[in-house]
Amino acid sequence: MAVEVLIPKLGLTMEYGLIEEWLVEPGTPVKPGDPLLRLATDKVDVEVEAEGSGLFHPAVEPGAELPPGALIGWLLEAGEAPPGTQASQAPALETTATEAATEAATETAAPANVSHNGRLFSSPNARRVARERGLDITQLTGTGPGGRIITADVLDATTAPQTQTTQQTALAARTGAISPLVRRDAAAAGVDLAAVTGTGPGGKILRSDIAAAAIQASTPATKAATQASTQVLPLTGMRGVIATRMHASLHEMAQLTLGTEATMDAAVALRAQLKEQWPNPPTITDLVVRAAALALRDHPRLNAEVRDNAIHVQPRINVGLAVALEEGLMVPVLKDADLLPLSDLAQESRRLAQAARAGQLTLPELEGGTFTVSTLGSFGIDFFTPVITPGQVAILGVGRLRDSVTWEQATPVRTQVLTLSITFDHRAVDGAPAAEYLRSVVARLAAPLTLLS
Repeated sequence: MAVEVLIPKLGLTMEYGLIEEWLVEPGTPVKPGDPLLRLATDKVDVEVEAEGSGLFHPAVEPGAELPPGALIGWLLEAGEAPPGTQASQAPALETTATEAATEAATETAAPANVSHNGRLFSSPNARRVARERGLDITQLTGTGPGGRIITADVLDATTAPQTQTTQQTALAARTGAISPLVRRDAAAAGVDLAAVTGTGPGGKILRSDIAAAAIQASTPATKAATQASTQVLPLTGMRGVIATRMHASLHEMAQLTLGTEATMDAAVALRAQLKEQWPNPPTITDLVVRAAALALRDHPRLNAEVRDNAIHVQPRINVGLAVALEEGLMVPVLKDADLLPLSDLAQESRRLAQAARAGQLTLPELEGGTFTVSTLGSFGIDFFTPVITPGQVAILGVGRLRDSVTWEQATPVRTQVLTLSITFDHRAVDGAPAAEYLRSVVARLAAPLTLLS
């Protein structure tokens, strides 16, 4: 009996998933836990594993972008045809014994494209498309993960002369692996990837490079005016999800922001002592996060969600820490932040931030937040109005640490302060309780030994 393979729902905010590549050939026997495909979402790229046993049969091509629950393949019994097709059509997407032998011979003849275990380093669908178009896949340059040949490489070779292989090799060496989303944007904008200068690490082409190249490709009559007035950046992928969620946040909530200053002299002095004693001392942001988490114990209404016409106070204090990336913001979550000792909190926040910048966060590390802390102090910002993360009722903004002056009678005294801003959902919290929460955070930062307990 045929078992459907569906796109999984990876997180509450997932709206679409992009199939980057199939990891098994059509007709391959799989069992529960075997990786089937690489799936890209707005947050992470993951390998999706089989949930059952059978012969795998894909129903869509790599590059398809579909919502959770969409049918993308089947697990079949031996000799069984996919539902809705005739048995005679089943071999069209399966690798027969003869084809497998032909592929094996081809792979052996092309050591430059063969992996360490002797298999051609290309996706099964790429090989099938290459056979249909009469292309020698061993002569192509892969732009998939780790140099893997994917379907897009075959399609590019179909429209371009084989003599461009050397140029493609040079392009791959210059730009590194080009993501499917970048290739899709380039195709939609009619941009030649070979003519694009990458601004990413090692010259890697980014989506912003495609948008800039699209503007430069405007007609001479409009090019100067367009560059002077408008830059077009498609609201897709992570940026599109952020735009949708932030607009929904402002549309659905009654948001209000309050601000105050926190005196940081004692906190700065404590951090200086801990730098001499701890191998991984806390940052100023770590101190603020710890203070914010402890203050939520006394002000649980700010650790809540408005849902079903009711305020749901959360039983755990899970603080999200906004991390700025080129593509947008990611918010990994410090679970039970009020229960973590300061040293553990500092170590975990550092690990999560590094994983976010390396693109290695897992979905569990991005889910479950009940409150968020966002800091722009490193950018020289004193005060800003953060936007509440959907599903929460408050977010704390942290400005830069700066010098100020306080007065002791008639004598000016230098001090160090930072600005805190709390944006809250007025449906769940009034101004006075929000102000009391800020006062509680400020008090803990003024007496930072309380953060060690």
